[in-house]
Amino acid sequence: MRSNLEVSSELEVQDRELIMHLSPRLLERLSPRLLEQLEAAKRMERTAAIESVLKFRFNSLDDELREIIQPMLSLSPEEFTPLLLQLSREELLARFNSEN
Repeated sequence: MRSNLEVSSELEVQDRELIMHLSPRLLERLSPRLLEQLEAAKRMERTAAIESVLKFRFNSLDDELREIIQPMLSLSPEEFTPLLLQLSREELLARFNSEN
Protein backbone atom coordinates (compact mmCIF):
# COMPACT_ATOMS: atom_id res chain seq x y z
CA MET A 1 0.00 0.00 0.00
CA ARG A 2 2.86 2.33 0.81
CA SER A 3 4.34 1.87 -2.66
CA ASN A 4 0.94 2.62 -4.20
CA LEU A 5 0.78 5.88 -2.27
CA GLU A 6 4.30 6.80 -3.35
CA VAL A 7 3.50 6.08 -7.00
CA SER A 8 0.23 7.99 -6.69
CA SER A 9 1.99 10.94 -5.10
CA GLU A 10 4.67 10.90 -7.79
CA LEU A 11 2.00 10.87 -10.51
CA GLU A 12 0.22 13.79 -8.89
CA VAL A 13 3.45 15.79 -8.92
CA GLN A 14 4.07 14.87 -12.56
CA ASP A 15 0.46 15.73 -13.42
CA ARG A 16 0.77 19.10 -11.73
CA GLU A 17 4.01 19.82 -13.57
CA LEU A 18 2.42 18.88 -16.87
CA ILE A 19 -0.63 21.03 -16.17
CA MET A 20 1.55 23.98 -15.22
CA HIS A 21 3.53 23.54 -18.43
CA LEU A 22 0.44 23.23 -20.62
CA SER A 23 -1.63 25.92 -18.90
CA PRO A 24 -0.10 28.98 -20.61
CA ARG A 25 -0.38 27.35 -24.04
CA LEU A 26 -3.88 26.18 -23.37
CA LEU A 27 -4.90 29.60 -22.10
CA GLU A 28 -3.45 31.23 -25.21
CA ARG A 29 -5.63 29.02 -27.37
CA LEU A 30 -8.71 29.24 -25.19
CA SER A 31 -8.51 32.94 -24.35
CA PRO A 32 -10.02 34.37 -27.55
CA ARG A 33 -12.78 31.78 -27.57
CA LEU A 34 -13.40 32.18 -23.86
CA LEU A 35 -13.53 35.96 -24.16
CA GLU A 36 -16.03 35.67 -27.01
CA GLN A 37 -18.19 33.36 -24.91
CA LEU A 38 -18.01 35.68 -21.92
CA GLU A 39 -18.99 38.66 -24.07
CA ALA A 40 -21.90 36.70 -25.56
CA ALA A 41 -23.07 35.66 -22.09
CA LYS A 42 -22.80 39.24 -20.86
CA ARG A 43 -24.81 40.48 -23.86
CA MET A 44 -27.49 37.83 -23.27
CA GLU A 45 -27.70 38.81 -19.61
CA ARG A 46 -28.09 42.50 -20.47
CA THR A 47 -30.70 41.65 -23.12
CA ALA A 48 -32.66 39.61 -20.58
CA ALA A 49 -32.48 42.46 -18.05
CA ILE A 50 -33.79 45.00 -20.58
CA GLU A 51 -36.55 42.62 -21.69
CA SER A 52 -37.54 41.99 -18.09
CA VAL A 53 -37.86 45.68 -17.23
CA LEU A 54 -39.78 46.40 -20.44
CA LYS A 55 -42.21 43.54 -19.72
CA PHE A 56 -42.65 44.71 -16.13
CA ARG A 57 -43.25 48.34 -17.06
CA PHE A 58 -45.43 47.82 -20.11
CA ASN A 59 -47.03 44.42 -19.33
CA SER A 60 -45.77 42.86 -22.56
CA LEU A 61 -42.93 42.91 -25.03
CA ASP A 62 -44.30 43.67 -28.48
CA ASP A 63 -42.37 44.08 -31.74
CA GLU A 64 -41.90 47.83 -31.27
CA LEU A 65 -40.29 47.35 -27.88
CA ARG A 66 -38.17 44.45 -29.14
CA GLU A 67 -36.71 46.75 -31.80
CA ILE A 68 -35.26 49.15 -29.22
CA ILE A 69 -33.39 46.45 -27.27
CA GLN A 70 -30.50 46.26 -29.73
CA PRO A 71 -29.74 50.00 -29.68
CA MET A 72 -30.05 50.02 -25.89
CA LEU A 73 -27.30 47.40 -25.64
CA SER A 74 -24.80 50.01 -26.81
CA LEU A 75 -25.33 51.78 -23.47
CA SER A 76 -23.92 50.68 -20.15
CA PRO A 77 -26.35 49.35 -17.53
CA GLU A 78 -25.81 52.58 -15.60
CA GLU A 79 -27.04 54.48 -18.65
CA PHE A 80 -29.95 52.31 -19.81
CA THR A 81 -31.44 51.48 -16.40
CA PRO A 82 -32.62 55.02 -15.54
CA LEU A 83 -33.98 55.43 -19.06
CA LEU A 84 -35.96 52.20 -18.78
CA LEU A 85 -37.38 53.26 -15.44
CA GLN A 86 -38.08 56.93 -16.17
CA LEU A 87 -39.02 57.32 -19.83
CA SER A 88 -42.49 56.56 -21.10
CA ARG A 89 -43.04 53.96 -23.80
CA GLU A 90 -43.38 56.71 -26.39
CA GLU A 91 -40.19 58.42 -25.22
CA LEU A 92 -38.24 55.16 -25.34
CA LEU A 93 -39.51 54.36 -28.82
CA ALA A 94 -38.76 57.88 -30.06
CA ARG A 95 -35.27 57.91 -28.58
CA PHE A 96 -34.14 54.46 -29.68
CA ASN A 97 -35.99 54.14 -32.98
CA SER A 98 -34.30 57.31 -34.19
CA GLU A 99 -30.92 55.63 -33.58
CA ASN A 100 -31.70 52.78 -36.00
